Amino acid sequence: IQVYEGERAMTKDNNLLGKFELSGIPPAPRGVPQIEVTFDIDANGILNVSAVDKSTGKENKITITNDKGRLSKEDIERMVQDADRYKAEDDAQREKIAAKNSLESYAFNMKSSVEDDNMKGKISQEDKKKVVDRCDQTISWLENNQLGDK
Repeated sequence: IQVYEGERAMTKDNNLLGKFELSGIPPAPRGVPQIEVTFDIDANGILNVSAVDKSTGKENKITITNDKGRLSKEDIERMVQDADRYKAEDDAQREKIAAKNSLESYAFNMKSSVEDDNMKGKISQEDKKKVVDRCDQTISWLENNQLGDK
């Protein structure tokens, strides 16, 4: 889990404060694991970030103090101005990411649906293969075209 400070849509445009691992999460289909992330900042400006996997209870946390890569007041003001300046670009990027995630989710769900045991006898093996192949092609295309246009 990576913790960033900033206002921009893409992490590359923000400031990395720290990172930590949440290990021991069993393999599961996309979207199934539920990770609860909590941010807590105290009166001294110390940031505590914790993450818990809801299914296993596995937990980890990081403490980020003011001297660990935190931005100055001037840097924060500059980043807020940059966020305003690049708002249209960031909004377009958010839309692109949402469209990609939506298509990817649809492909995974469609593939999972036709492979479900309840579908046996309701769809021919030939049609099932066509759907699975097309879903795999779509997922592969998305993985290889991360910055593709909408």
